[in-house]
Amino acid sequence: MFRRSRVLAAALLATALTVSGCSSGDDDAGASPKETDKVAYITAFGAVGRDAFAWVAKEKGYFAEAGIEVDIKKGAGNAPNLTALKAGQVQFASLDFTGAVIQAGKGEFTDWRAVAAVHQQTLVAVMTTKDTNISSAQDLAGKTMATGKGSVTELLFPAYAKLAGLDPTKVDIKGVQATALNGLMKSREVDALGTFLLSRGALATATQKEVVVLPYSDYLRDLFGNAIITTPGLIEKDPDLVRRFTGALLKGLQYSVDHPEEAATILNKAEPTYAVAAGVGEITAMAPYVKPAGGAPVGAMDEQRVARTIAILQGSGLMPAGLDPKSVVDFSFVPKT
Repeated sequence: MFRRSRVLAAALLATALTVSGCSSGDDDAGASPKETDKVAYITAFGAVGRDAFAWVAKEKGYFAEAGIEVDIKKGAGNAPNLTALKAGQVQFASLDFTGAVIQAGKGEFTDWRAVAAVHQQTLVAVMTTKDTNISSAQDLAGKTMATGKGSVTELLFPAYAKLAGLDPTKVDIKGVQATALNGLMKSREVDALGTFLLSRGALATATQKEVVVLPYSDYLRDLFGNAIITTPGLIEKDPDLVRRFTGALLKGLQYSVDHPEEAATILNKAEPTYAVAAGVGEITAMAPYVKPAGGAPVGAMDEQRVARTIAILQGSGLMPAGLDPKSVVDFSFVPKT
């Protein structure tokens, strides 16, 4: 009796497995689970508030929803980021768009395309402290200003100065390591800094003084700030991946400017040495520069504005003529209204 029961149970189990196998084969014939795409992304500069949106997109599951696993690397500025992209160490990068356009125009780095804007206006600025009595560009005449050596701030200063009514040769520009800027201002070895306006809080903390900011965008209104870039090769090979990655990253950007406290907390989890308060300050200061005018979606880039950017840079002698907007931006990926 016991033996018969065991035989019957085995027969029933075999039948069930056979039916289940046939059913599964009928429903999923030819189907295979979609693999997760693995990519590397490099931030514009380190792990600071302005770059928090990448970690936000990862933490909130936006990349996972798009079927992408992202390794976020900390960037070190345009040249290192472009080099990493060219070498295949990363597939996507954030960097200063204006600086990259200058390098493309000069033929130094050309194998990249922007697919979305992070900032709708350039964030470079002159910064000083109130006790220097510098309150306008004209007040810089006869003064010393430190900038990151070879940075877009240094490159754009002549164009900014001329439009502001200042002879750029009247300002003594010192190119230094970007990490040394605030210290030079604190010790008053210089009168002003050429830096990014989102660094205002850090400068105020370092100097314990009221900070004065003179944005380049007051005169150079058509220049974008940071942009998301990739390579033409990846665009051709896997445009769907580029589209999914860009969409997920921009969701992170939108969420960050809408929820700066949470975004800064997420960043702090990834980079515990970076204070939440500092992150909130940068993200809040960045928000007005992220949202395009006229109701366009976050990430939008207008071909006419890019053409005007190129014209400004060419007219300032920063690059030769001949660069086409489509050689630096793939507008088929840029978010549309």
